[in-house]
Order: sequence, then structure tokens, then C-alpha cells
Amino acid sequence: MTQAQLRSYIEQALAPLACDFSMDADGCLTLRVFETQDERVHLVVTGIKPGRLTSADDLAQMIEELRYELSATRLGQADSAYGAPGLAQAMA
Repeated sequence: MTQAQLRSYIEQALAPLACDFSMDADGCLTLRVFETQDERVHLVVTGIKPGRLTSADDLAQMIEELRYELSATRLGQADSAYGAPGLAQAMA
């Protein structure tokens, strides 16, 4: 799977949120997931090794993990908006 295909699949899976990708010197990707209107960042994931995503199952599992992290992040933001502790605070 090429990096262009990987990026396209992730972008489609996380729509309507937007994605920005960058590559570090070691060849690892950093993924930033954000709102298109105001560019509010929902999630940043570093150290993604494209070479480990060799099958559709690998990619599907990573997408599922990203969706889980996004839902947990949104839950924490909603809790914080109502004065309740966010997910990160509740787990500390």
C-alpha cells in the first residue's frame, strides 16, 4: 500500500473531519485530525509506521483505534464543558 493510498483511506474513514499528515526523518507519520471550519484539533498521533500497515486488516484496526480515540476525546471535551472531569482527569 502506498502512502497516498494510506492517506486517502484514513481521510475517507474519518470524514467529515480533515486530516493532515507529515513525515519525520525516521519515516514515521504524524497524523493531525481537525475540524475543517475552524481547524480545531481533535487528535494528534505520532510515530505511525507505514511499513507495519501491510494489509487491509491492519489498516482497518488502526482506523478503529483512531475512531475510539476520537470518541474518547470528544467525551472528555463534553464533560469538561459541563464542569465534570474529563476522561483524562477521571482516569488519573
